[in-house]
Amino acid sequence: MTMHLSILPILIPMVGGLLMLLPPFIGAERYNARRAATTVITLAHLFTSIWLVYTIVNQGPMMYAVGDWQPPFGIILYADLLSAMLVLLTSVLALGISLYSFAGTDREGRYFHPLVQFQIVGICGAFLTNDLFNLFVFFEVLLIASYALMIHGGGKQRTAANVHYVILNLIGSSVFLISLGTLYGTTGTLNIAHMSLRVAELSDSQALIAQAGASLLLIVFGLKSAMLPLHFWLPRTYAAATAPVAALFAIMTKVGVYCIFRVYTIIFGDNAGELANLIDSLIWPLAILTLIVGTIGALASPSLRTLAGNLVVVSVGTLLLAFAIRTPEATAAGLLYLVHSTLITGALFLIAEMLGQQRGKALDRFVVARKLHQPALLGALFFIAALSVAGLPPFSGFLGKLVIMQSVTLNQDKIWVWSLVLISSLLTIVALSRAGTTLFWRHAPNSGIDGEGAVSRWQISGVVLLLAASVSLVIFGAAMLEYTTNAATQLHNLNGLLNIMNLTGGGQ
Repeated sequence: MTMHLSILPILIPMVGGLLMLLPPFIGAERYNARRAATTVITLAHLFTSIWLVYTIVNQGPMMYAVGDWQPPFGIILYADLLSAMLVLLTSVLALGISLYSFAGTDREGRYFHPLVQFQIVGICGAFLTNDLFNLFVFFEVLLIASYALMIHGGGKQRTAANVHYVILNLIGSSVFLISLGTLYGTTGTLNIAHMSLRVAELSDSQALIAQAGASLLLIVFGLKSAMLPLHFWLPRTYAAATAPVAALFAIMTKVGVYCIFRVYTIIFGDNAGELANLIDSLIWPLAILTLIVGTIGALASPSLRTLAGNLVVVSVGTLLLAFAIRTPEATAAGLLYLVHSTLITGALFLIAEMLGQQRGKALDRFVVARKLHQPALLGALFFIAALSVAGLPPFSGFLGKLVIMQSVTLNQDKIWVWSLVLISSLLTIVALSRAGTTLFWRHAPNSGIDGEGAVSRWQISGVVLLLAASVSLVIFGAAMLEYTTNAATQLHNLNGLLNIMNLTGGGQ
């Protein structure tokens, strides 16, 4: 079974999602059956993800050749510490949003749970593949599922946001295909490890064409990750979706960031000849501007959901700063921050909907509204999430930002990174303080508490799971940092990857 372990995080949700489309689960009143199946599938996926992490920690990275077609020709899955960690993160997030949806969100559409499983297929496939064309395939799988999830529950606002979202991603998919054709035409391969060998052997004319293909790839990954100037779709889209869907989407931007780390470290890293460190001159200003614009957006947000969406953009800018430093230490720090930001922004989307349930027509907008029915409970959840996302000790945001700042070695880089991270954190505190003050303390005159909109235990359990996972990053901070350090070392170790793929310096 261990030899097939790398493909199980893809097969389990794929088979589970397909089974939930069969007659025992698709009836209008089969909610309990779908919930039971989702619980079993998600727990099986979580167990498999933990098993995968444990196996890789003890035995090293794993290559899986589908159909036993060996690289560079076959469909290759590659599970290392980085991809395994992100698969586990996806499992935890999926469990949290599934529990939350049991409160009633899943009743708004009978295909909610199968679509979530198909989304997980695309996300985990993107993390595990070692082939750029299969990366495109898994991108399409997660995007098609996200199109349907985006309009889950219906409504004019969601439909309008979904139209823009679909059009942008169709354009992105077209650009992705063009870039793959360009790179395949010059290197003769789309296997990531094999391509890392071929790019260093290109002639001047071929290198120029490959550079164009690599630049187009950056546009695609920038769109997926919401990197400036391709970020404008995210706050509106995420704010329009239902809370569990928006929380699941929190990891979709991380897929784009992961691809930037993977592709531009392995293929276009230090060993790429003329194309070495190809995007370094671009990534610094893009990271800085993404962080600045995301922070300004957070300050100007009219609702908690929009604020959470802009905080996703802030997290992307921070991760791109970690990438721009281009050292294993910075990569390790960025990976730790990636886990934290995904969990916390996901929890914030869920908390926003819980608050909206008890504020009447005002929902989660920053306006005067009636008093909350459960202010202590919701206030505690919001307080923990706000302190963590702002980066205040002793929460996980503080640890993530601290290690990023400590990873900077050059004085000129310290000026930018330290200033941007600290100022962004300060302004995030201001934005969240404004949000908390309005949502919890500003009430309409004579507004009573009518008891409507009480949050369910399912909703609380989903949020608590994500917050507890974030808190565990601090409790086990030393072990987690050691893990991300080893993951970053593997990512930057090109020779180790080539040995596992049985590829040599001469290519095949």
